[in-house]
Amino acid sequence: MTASTSPDGRRRPHRGRPRRFTARAAAAVALSLAGALTVAAAPAAPRPAPDPLARFHDQDLHWKSCLLGPDDTTGKDLEQAGAQCADVTVPLDYARPEGRTITVAISRIRGTDTAHRVGALLLNSGGPGGQTIGDPPWVRSAMKDVAARYDVVGVDPRFVGRSTPLDCHWPTGSMIRGAGNGRAGFDRMTAFAADLARRCRTHAGDLLPYATTRNTARDMDVIRAALGERRVSYLGYSYGSYLGQVYATMFPGRTDRVVLDGVEAPEVYGPRLLRGTEEANRHALRGWADWTAAHDAAYGLGHTRGAVLATVNGIRSAAARTPLRVGGHRVDEHALPVVVFNGLSQDNPTAYGDFAQAVRDLRRAAEGRPVTPSPWLASTLEFMLTGHESVYGSAQTAILCGDVPAPRDPETYWRDLRRAGSRDQLFAPVTNDINPCAFWDPPRERPTTIRGDLPALLVNATGDPRTTYRSARTVHRDWPSSRLVTLRGADQHGVYGVFGSACVDSTVNAYLATGRLPSGDIGCPRPAA
Repeated sequence: MTASTSPDGRRRPHRGRPRRFTARAAAAVALSLAGALTVAAAPAAPRPAPDPLARFHDQDLHWKSCLLGPDDTTGKDLEQAGAQCADVTVPLDYARPEGRTITVAISRIRGTDTAHRVGALLLNSGGPGGQTIGDPPWVRSAMKDVAARYDVVGVDPRFVGRSTPLDCHWPTGSMIRGAGNGRAGFDRMTAFAADLARRCRTHAGDLLPYATTRNTARDMDVIRAALGERRVSYLGYSYGSYLGQVYATMFPGRTDRVVLDGVEAPEVYGPRLLRGTEEANRHALRGWADWTAAHDAAYGLGHTRGAVLATVNGIRSAAARTPLRVGGHRVDEHALPVVVFNGLSQDNPTAYGDFAQAVRDLRRAAEGRPVTPSPWLASTLEFMLTGHESVYGSAQTAILCGDVPAPRDPETYWRDLRRAGSRDQLFAPVTNDINPCAFWDPPRERPTTIRGDLPALLVNATGDPRTTYRSARTVHRDWPSSRLVTLRGADQHGVYGVFGSACVDSTVNAYLATGRLPSGDIGCPRPAA
């Protein structure tokens, strides 16, 4: 969402409606000498109920340096961009605002064009569980001249990043795994998922019920009020698009300009949100294979698409027989498909090259040769196979499981895997596998029923392998006042300010500048390489 404020002389949102007084004329045309006309005042309207969140809405934010220490690269980037940071106090449980509190960390780069100020632009980069506090510098760069009219605000949602943490002390940064090729592998993953859920109950059980998108939206409205804004603008990517839909539904009238990029349809969102992305991922894999075949001299993975895909399939088969040794890690049939899946969300030469290097390293490992993994593969394996990023995986899973209930019977997942695996042995075991939500306590609240319409700007690539183009079209259909900007011919997740499409970027910036949506939907061609 969005939020903005100025610590000196900030505007406060109007609290309640003004009292209205009505008058009843009781005319008594007397035959006396006075001949007076008397008027009786109606009883005053009742006073508005006290705001139970007043102490949060009216809090004074202490703005400070974003730099946490000499190794804080995010803080250095924010410092160079002129950002400041603050901690916003919010209730842990909005049903008991007088109880325990937590903090939500925000950053802000103030707008400089105060004469044409629009307000605050709140950011969410997705996940769930993704940090956004470091995003204002690059978002301002993407906004070009219009950035001066906004206070650009990055938010680490509750339990994420610099906010009060939720840590289940996992041995992994992600709950996502491949199920393997048989029942024995699936049973291992069922035990793995159950163990992750148990760790969360043990180490973070007091926080789990409050890790939800609805509570994150409530936090955003506290941020709006604390920043002194009546309405906020919002830029949300991926999961952030769903968060934007929830906020606009729960707090109608408090959004100004809304941009949702990589749009998640509400009926898709939940613990099994990757189901249905298999074809988009196969398409992305073929696109990468074409590029890699054209660069066979650099990577040696095959000079045709078919040869490159055969290399990937050979690595998958080898990992299913015996785990591959890559540096200090063992990459088995459960981890290998996730590495491939993680390599396919960005459609550009840098991301393609990183993934091609990783596949080259994995092929060498499959051949029994010693391997020192390339930087992208090393960081991916550290994320998946160590507890280095436990906080990320913990928060992401807690939000997904806390929002929407998942099937609890492992046999449901096994049946889905057998059906989908007959068509796809690489991605279906990832997108249909069981996860810790099968062993989670039921959500405390029902999922939000998203409002019927909102004049928002929606952005999506046709080949998005995470939030599919079908999802974007579904939200556009449900919000007839919205406009859809389509990037054609790209297997790209997240477009505005990321992909280098002048067509997309200029359309979004025009909307942010004027508040007027395009007269119709817009199709943007893939930029020339």
